[in-house]
Amino acid sequence: MNEMTTSTHKGTLVESATAAVRAHIDANRLKVGDVLPSEGRFAADLGVSRPVMREAFHALAALRMIDVGNGRRARVGAMDGSVMAASMGHAVSTAQVSLADVWDVRRTLELRTAELAALNRSDAQADAILAAARTLAVSNDEATRTLADTQFHQTIALASGNQMFYQIVRSFEQMMQVAIPKAWAGRTTEQEKTESVMLHNKVASAIAERDPDLARIAMESHFARSIGDLFHDDR
Repeated sequence: MNEMTTSTHKGTLVESATAAVRAHIDANRLKVGDVLPSEGRFAADLGVSRPVMREAFHALAALRMIDVGNGRRARVGAMDGSVMAASMGHAVSTAQVSLADVWDVRRTLELRTAELAALNRSDAQADAILAAARTLAVSNDEATRTLADTQFHQTIALASGNQMFYQIVRSFEQMMQVAIPKAWAGRTTEQEKTESVMLHNKVASAIAERDPDLARIAMESHFARSIGDLFHDDR
């Protein structure tokens, strides 16, 4: 068996072992944090080697489907937006999609999250959203402002009550670290800066007042005026 055939065979075994672990989680209705059988147990049951099973575990851990810690058994992992972020970053860096494409998707999502946050937010979440908006109004420090703007959008997504929305918005975080400073740097007049702060406050206030229609309209204005033109030339 030549090297390529051996590699392909091993890859197929790892893929089958990976699928078997996922099937085990599904068949046994395991939840986040539940303990999985050991690599050795899976290897014996599936009739594969320990190295193959180890690769399968590593592949699942990279996707955050399982949590593998030193000195303890693997457990079912929690959903993690960082996996989506890595894939999205790769797609942008390899020109499969543009930043404008990503922000168009983000805009669509965040109109809905603002609407749902107004309906489902807790008092603590409303306070956090308002606090983030206030920080944008008083801080001239780029790092502080970027963190506040990121927390503003992520808390709104979390307040929507839909974990999928939250994880997807979280996946934009790496790009926001670049886009937010760029957006604020483009606001050269006090009027432009004041307008951006006002739009954030409108969204926050609408959510605090439990007004989903106003929250959606305010978020639409925020994207159209503050972010909409930022990536226009990327298309």
